[in-house]
Amino acid sequence: MKATVQSGRRHWLTIGVVSVTLILYAVAWPTLHLTHDVTPPMMPLVSAAAVFPMLLVWNRPTLGWALAVATALVVPIAFDRVDGFAYPWQVVHIIVMLVLVAAVSIREQIRVVLVVWIATVLLFFAFVPGNDGWGWALGITAIVTFGLLVRWLVISRRQLARVEEVSELERARREILEEKAHIARELHDIVAHHMSLIVVQAQSAPYRLPEMSEPARAEFESIGTTAREALNDVRSLLGVLRSDGELPESAPQPGLDRIEELFDASLRAGVRLETTTTGSPSGVTDGVGLTMYRILQESLANSARHAPGADVTARIDWEVGTVTVSVTNGPGERGRSDSDPGGGNGIRGMAERATAVGGHLVAHPRHDGGFEVRAVLPTRPA
Repeated sequence: MKATVQSGRRHWLTIGVVSVTLILYAVAWPTLHLTHDVTPPMMPLVSAAAVFPMLLVWNRPTLGWALAVATALVVPIAFDRVDGFAYPWQVVHIIVMLVLVAAVSIREQIRVVLVVWIATVLLFFAFVPGNDGWGWALGITAIVTFGLLVRWLVISRRQLARVEEVSELERARREILEEKAHIARELHDIVAHHMSLIVVQAQSAPYRLPEMSEPARAEFESIGTTAREALNDVRSLLGVLRSDGELPESAPQPGLDRIEELFDASLRAGVRLETTTTGSPSGVTDGVGLTMYRILQESLANSARHAPGADVTARIDWEVGTVTVSVTNGPGERGRSDSDPGGGNGIRGMAERATAVGGHLVAHPRHDGGFEVRAVLPTRPA
């Protein structure tokens, strides 16, 4: 939007400069014979040399000033003045030089402005008759001073706008950090607290219940292990939420090397899981490995939660350039899985992860009452 506005302003500014230049040219050409002894074929050329540097007033004012001054040096020497006209240049020519001096004062560096100011003053002292040179020197100095004041005003306004923009960005960033801190507090107080209680209860159960059987002890140990892993993930997420977004995450992210651990944890939790892997991974990026792990983790958790007691099959098929990950579960103990692809954020999050690495994911109920999640991912995202 800002670029469009600037382009529009530049367009209208160009039209204005061209229009003013043509008007000055229309005045200079017909009146040139009233000030200088110029042959008719030379009149349009001399007028153009005096007026057309005005076209550079915005883009290259120093070059325009140099061309106008060069013409001002040539005209008094090459052409005689008409009797009764004392000045060496047309009024239009003087106007063009003064406008270009003002443009240089506004747009160019200070050292360039000083050179242009001194050279213009010397030019008027050299060619203007009598003591009028002092008046022109004072006028040119006033124009340069005014141009510098306008220049500093524009610079200060730009700096102020820049500071205000930085302040707005900092305010928005602070609001985001405050919201992240609020979410982190809620997550810590609710999720992490309860997960810690689960770990403590699972680990202390064999000591509190000495008559517990060995299978029950193993079950509580599995619960404690799974809860500790979940608590570690929550702590990592808390670290990300509490950070300012500038430091890279130092904790290693799970990937292909931890998929077997994920399968083992599901088996320890009582999931009737069967795993199959075909092919072998080759050149898999960390991002794809993390996406595979999270999709399998969410799918297995959904199967255990929504279809308890169901048979679950996890399959990984490696092919050239792609890998297919699928998790399928049959109907649960209640006779039908209640997994719903639109009932939560889990499936939506898996789909977003798959899309982020250039793949796609589908999740749908099966005819037998079960559910299937299937993702196709590139091994090296573009």
